[in-house]
Amino acid sequence: MYGIMRKLLFRLPPETAHDLALTGLDMAGKLGLLKAFVTEPDPLPVRVMGLDFPNPVGLAAGLDKNADHLDALGALGFGFIEVGTVTPLAQPGNPRPRMFRLSGHQAIINRMGFNNHGLEHLLDRVDRRRYPGVLGINVGKNKVTPNEESESDYRKGIAAVYSRADYITVNVSSPNTPGLRDLQFGDSLKGLMQAIKDEQARGEKEHGRYVPLAVKIAPDMDEAGIRFVATALKESGLDGVIATNTTISRDAVAGHRHAGEAGGLSGRPVREPSTRVIQALYAELGDTLPIIGVGGITDGDSAAEKIRAGAKLVQIYTGFIYRGPALIRESVEAIRQLG
Repeated sequence: MYGIMRKLLFRLPPETAHDLALTGLDMAGKLGLLKAFVTEPDPLPVRVMGLDFPNPVGLAAGLDKNADHLDALGALGFGFIEVGTVTPLAQPGNPRPRMFRLSGHQAIINRMGFNNHGLEHLLDRVDRRRYPGVLGINVGKNKVTPNEESESDYRKGIAAVYSRADYITVNVSSPNTPGLRDLQFGDSLKGLMQAIKDEQARGEKEHGRYVPLAVKIAPDMDEAGIRFVATALKESGLDGVIATNTTISRDAVAGHRHAGEAGGLSGRPVREPSTRVIQALYAELGDTLPIIGVGGITDGDSAAEKIRAGAKLVQIYTGFIYRGPALIRESVEAIRQLG
């Protein structure tokens, strides 16, 4: 069924298809049709960051930026859902077109630019949800906020979502906000981690609950960069790391008509770079800090590969667009086979 729908949707511009698919999913959910077409995976419970997940396969941030589709997405069998990236103020993102399919590679290039309706809208939608599962909220900084003032935006985001989120992700790795990736390195990263840990402590005191914090990093790091990040993570006391975001490399899609488009490349071409980062992080961190693996998961084997590399959970996004809900169950079953 999804294969037929995808053929129709892929005739439309990517962003139009994205919005139409989610609207259709919402309608199907309200009419009670999802259970007839979706077979949820059998439970495969796992405890990570002090949270209990019904299975280790989640939805990555970016697909539901504003938490507008939580109930419908939550009915598909995900072990957890991450919404956002949300910024303190609403912003339109980059001019269209800003999303491009590379179907032969099962890939997407996007330069969305943190387009979202802002914190107030997202919080309203989260408060209305019926989805009872694990919810992560991914926070970022506004484009107009200078890097030297970025701590303020991240503090605002964490403070606003703290009482609603089961975990919070700090996004410092999108290639589509100028200068954002600079926050992954040196004193910028250490200062930011200290700031967000301070905000976490403030939230715990105010709300009487500890909400884990994770940071999302890029796949375009050398070994020295990965070691630095791992050391900073251990020193800061963060609760998890998401590896990885999209890549700016075009090596795997060289020659494609969209290869020259600016933005982050996701999907199958990111499988190896993402897994390489996970392996390197795990070599430094071991089991002291959990890794959530994301990037290039298009089938069960690639999901299991992330777990073998050291991840405790995985997330899907582009593979979900190409494969549909069947990828969730297939990934869970492949991970189950690992024992």
